[in-house]
Amino acid sequence: MAPDPVRSHTAPSDTGAPPALALRGLWKRFGQKIAVSGVDLDVPVGSFFGLVGPNGAGKTTALSMSTGLLRPDYGQVWVHGQDLWADPPRVKAMLGVLPDGVRLFDRLTGLQLITYSGLLRGMDREVVAGRAVDLLEALDLTADAGTLVIDYSAGMTKKIALACALVHAPRLLVLDEPFEAVDPVSAANIREILARYVGDGGGTVIVSSHVMDLVQRMCDHVAVIAAGHVLAAGTVDQVRGDASLEERFVELVGGRTSGEGLAWLHTS
Repeated sequence: MAPDPVRSHTAPSDTGAPPALALRGLWKRFGQKIAVSGVDLDVPVGSFFGLVGPNGAGKTTALSMSTGLLRPDYGQVWVHGQDLWADPPRVKAMLGVLPDGVRLFDRLTGLQLITYSGLLRGMDREVVAGRAVDLLEALDLTADAGTLVIDYSAGMTKKIALACALVHAPRLLVLDEPFEAVDPVSAANIREILARYVGDGGGTVIVSSHVMDLVQRMCDHVAVIAAGHVLAAGTVDQVRGDASLEERFVELVGGRTSGEGLAWLHTS
């Protein structure tokens, strides 16, 4: 039986405020491959939410549909109770996004790129200028503010893209592998910035990552996704139970091999 068409579901209801992000019956097919199949998920307001799964699990596709970068075949997305696909420009204004495979206007300098991102959001130029300076300093990019982004390292590029996602102070920040290629010191600084954004600023962060230990230490909620399905979701303690998050992840996802066929690697 085919799933219900887009916008056939009713809005998520709660006794309090709606979730920061709510997905209902989300599906996406590419040719014969079903990348996401019937995903339902609620991300509480003010949470630091981790999304974990093996390569090809559907994480990036689900996040792309959740942020207006990719239209779902079926299902619905709400951001703070607002239907994303009913009015994408208005709802996207609440989002800050660091997508997979960052594509930037890399012939601009770091400062110009942040400024351009803020102006595209309709922000006042003086406000953008002040925030750009603050972000460059916080992300240790001040010395490279005048360098073209094309000349940035992979880690610096990731950080300048994060600055662009933060400049308009979004209510919901969605980050796809934000720590990939980022050095340990910069990663620690980013975690502190995000922790303050959630704890003091009342924001909500969704982060996808392959690093289970990082998610376990950084996030308070987590969802495990594989083969386009959500296998488990809840607080980190609820999902991992009496095991570590990595152990629980392997148990849920499966596919672990023993490597017995590599006996030739053993030295005598």
